Amino acid sequence: MRRNNPELTKSDFESLSEFRYQLRRFLRFSEEAAHSEGLTPQQYQLLLHVKGFPGREHATIGELAERLQTQQHGVVALVSRCEEAGWVSRSPGETDRRQVLVRLTAEGDQRVRRAAELHKSELKSMSAVFMVANISAFNDAKEGLHGAPQKTKN
Repeated sequence: MRRNNPELTKSDFESLSEFRYQLRRFLRFSEEAAHSEGLTPQQYQLLLHVKGFPGREHATIGELAERLQTQQHGVVALVSRCEEAGWVSRSPGETDRRQVLVRLTAEGDQRVRRAAELHKSELKSMSAVFMVANISAFNDAKEGLHGAPQKTKN
């Protein structure tokens, strides 16, 4: 798919490379932090998304699939493993009994809190580093990944 975009510059590539490098550094840290709490990275993400779901203390399988960017059947399997470990519980939806609501148990809450505290400290230490020079200008000047035009500066 070709677009009528200006050619990418060396600076554009440097900005993208730096962003991906910093993102990967954080993700590697996150994987190690999850393992230190006895969680796989996917389990940590699931617990985090249940705990951090906006406005309530539970999430549906579909909502978790969206947050994890995966298929619902994969989330069901992940929830099953976390339920067997004693970190989450599930129950039928209150208004739609076909929905499955996932909640943290006390043990799941403790694990996600400990892992999140490690992440919070790491994010603070990376706050100056994670800001990638020129990424805002890059995004403003180029079309988005999905083809939606971005605002350009006048």
